[in-house]
Amino acid sequence: MKRAAVLLCAALLLAGCGSIKASVAMVNWVAQSNLKHAVSTLLSDSTISANTLRNPGSTKAQLHTICAVLYLDAQQANSSLPTPDDQSTQLLGKAYNYFSSAANSCYDAQSVSARPAVLATLAKAAATLSEATARVAVASAP
Repeated sequence: MKRAAVLLCAALLLAGCGSIKASVAMVNWVAQSNLKHAVSTLLSDSTISANTLRNPGSTKAQLHTICAVLYLDAQQANSSLPTPDDQSTQLLGKAYNYFSSAANSCYDAQSVSARPAVLATLAKAAATLSEATARVAVASAP
């Protein structure tokens, strides 16, 4: 009987040690992942890519450089997943995939006629990233 009481107390103590509020876990993840920097970098890359794509005089080398930077930044942001919140993980992953897809399509956008599709994917990526950051804010609220 005494052994059972000791085991029960130990189990309760261990169970209490491992629990953390979901919002606290999310706040910690946001800080650890440097999400704010990743978001601002991707949006800046997206703006630069869009401006380069809209310029009919952009060279192949310019497009490849701009697109490579966007791709690398999207992959770096993606490497910080998963988050403690499943919905945030799904939305951020979707946004990062759109940015990567746009970067890959950008390599093939030498002709001006191919560029609107890339611009549309960049817009979809930015909109999804906005939705994802709103979800992160909700999941981080106390």
